[in-house]
Amino acid sequence: MTLMIQVFPFDVNKPDLDLLFSPKCIGRYASCHGPGYASPLEAMKGPKEKLMYVVCVLTQTDTRQPDYLATVDVDPESPCYCQVIHRLHMPYLDDELHHSGWNAPVSTFGDTGIERNCLVLPGLRSGRVYVVDTGSDLCAPSLCKVIEPREIIKKTDLGNLSSSHCLCNGDVLISALGDAFGNGKGGILALDSETWEVKGNWESKEDVPAGMFDFWYQPQYNVLITSDLGEPKFSLNQFSIDNLRKGRYGRYLHVWDLSTHHLLQTIDMGEDATPLEIRFLHNPNSCHGYVTCPLEGSINHFFKTEDGCWRVEKVIQIPNKKVSGWRYPEVPAFPFAIVISLNDKFLYLSNWLHGDVRQYDITDPHCPKLVGQVFVGGCLEKGGPVTVLEDPELDCQPDPFVIQGRKVQGGPQKLQLSLDGHRLYVTNSLYTPWDKEFYPKLVREGSVMLQLHANTEKGGLCVNPEFLVDFGHEPSGPARAKEMRYPGGDCTSDIWE
Repeated sequence: MTLMIQVFPFDVNKPDLDLLFSPKCIGRYASCHGPGYASPLEAMKGPKEKLMYVVCVLTQTDTRQPDYLATVDVDPESPCYCQVIHRLHMPYLDDELHHSGWNAPVSTFGDTGIERNCLVLPGLRSGRVYVVDTGSDLCAPSLCKVIEPREIIKKTDLGNLSSSHCLCNGDVLISALGDAFGNGKGGILALDSETWEVKGNWESKEDVPAGMFDFWYQPQYNVLITSDLGEPKFSLNQFSIDNLRKGRYGRYLHVWDLSTHHLLQTIDMGEDATPLEIRFLHNPNSCHGYVTCPLEGSINHFFKTEDGCWRVEKVIQIPNKKVSGWRYPEVPAFPFAIVISLNDKFLYLSNWLHGDVRQYDITDPHCPKLVGQVFVGGCLEKGGPVTVLEDPELDCQPDPFVIQGRKVQGGPQKLQLSLDGHRLYVTNSLYTPWDKEFYPKLVREGSVMLQLHANTEKGGLCVNPEFLVDFGHEPSGPARAKEMRYPGGDCTSDIWE
């Protein structure tokens, strides 16, 4: 198969390509090249981010162009600040790129024979996997491997690929929501990170989970924990209240033995809890972590008890807003994404429907304290079609969010935090059918990427008015931005041992 890689040219008003991709420019971005840092606290001392890789989605839009990986300049001293400086388009349509991961774990720190130089991009809708070479040219990644869904299905019977992490043994794991037919028989795909051969299913054959979405592992406790979206043929279509209370949305956390790949424990979080994004604390000796439950508007804390079992407790509950003018009588917060600072002091979450980003002090992991909040969109804005009738938290509806003259559509979704914890990046696309259903103007006008300043002493969030990456005027039409990655690792990809 011949790969057709399309790289769109820069706008004429942008700096000259020869200058941009000169050795001097490449060197300016190469400070974070390599297999990571010795510890989370050492990572906090790392260099300030200058580049960002952003997954951009054009799936199921009128442009009929493929999804792509955008390279964004986030260096305030650069002439290209807040601009997309390169676009790597995938060779196929309608992949619905979603999450991403690296080819090498941070546990390889100090091994000069290993480089973190490939970004893994699974297709949530297509079940295809792209391997992108970021090491040859940090500013202009290139496609080096495509793993077709037929090969994956043949060896694993898995489809609808979601999250990716690399193990210390060199295997890249990718969670799969279900089987090839969209049934809720998920699993974890294992790839060889050197040959990119499909090795098969990671989980043992006798322990097939009922559902899957995200996962995280903690080597010190020899566990891997997975979350559960539900059956893809229901959960990956537009949301329907008719699917509630029928077992179609997820409800479980699964605890796995990291060494034997056997299922150790299943935790029932309740009907339609839909546990999704999952994170352990960064301290490799910690047994604490958090998982989002968007449909019930909660964040749950999981931890290991003295008797060796794992337990879950609800520690954050964001109340629904009673409204008129919306498709349902109440608007849930829908907290989807979370990110934890590298010193494990703060947890940040995005409420996709309510429109706010929150900062919690998690010094006591059993009792998070809200210390920062800022609204950057959502469906509750003042003057819009939705009128809030009852709100236990706010006295009035938030003002429409406008930055640099741009009215932002949609609500905050994916988050990425700077290594030092001072800058929080936000994009606002969730998933194409849900974007179309809840924020049709977002699909028509495209996403933005924002930067929030985080107070790391007492807590607090505010928008940086000088930072805006507007994906509404991309060469292939308005794009929807999702996952963000720094070259070399970040707060949502690194797992220490």
